[in-house]
Order: sequence, then structure tokens, then C-alpha cells
Amino acid sequence: MGYYIETGTNHCKASLICREHGGVIIPRPINYSDVPKGKALICVVTNPYFEAAAFCNTEQEFKEFTLVSDTRPKTWLLIDWKKACKLTNA
Repeated sequence: MGYYIETGTNHCKASLICREHGGVIIPRPINYSDVPKGKALICVVTNPYFEAAAFCNTEQEFKEFTLVSDTRPKTWLLIDWKKACKLTNA
């Protein structure tokens, strides 16, 4: 699966992305098409021992992170598309 933002820390990734990369926390979009042009959707997934900051750069990636069966806590962010590509080597 996809591209991830490495932050050098295992926790508080959403806050770090907001502070250091201009991210903005948003409610979960209903559809991938709700993401504004020029913006990248990031899903920070909380796992028991770490967080993963995933770049939802396609509709399929978005669907993977919005599965009803996936009950892990998630924080959704928007950042600049080019910045997301640079941070993830996408």
C-alpha cells in the first residue's frame, strides 16, 4: 500500500505535520472528490505502538482507509499536493 510521511517520531504525527508542513486537520471526507484541487489528503492512523501518516493520493487509497471494518482511530489532514509528493517521494 501507498506512500507514507516519515516524521522521525512514532506518535503525534498529525500535530507535527500541521506545525512543520502547513497541514490542517479536517473531518473525514465523504468522497475522495471532496479533496480540494492542489491539496493532498493525509490519513494518520493510530496503531497500538505507532502512528502511520498515509498519503491518500488516489480514490483506491482513500477507500482502503475508509473501510468500515477498519476501526483504528484516524486523523485526516490536508496539505499542499507538491509538499506531500516531496515528503513521500511519490
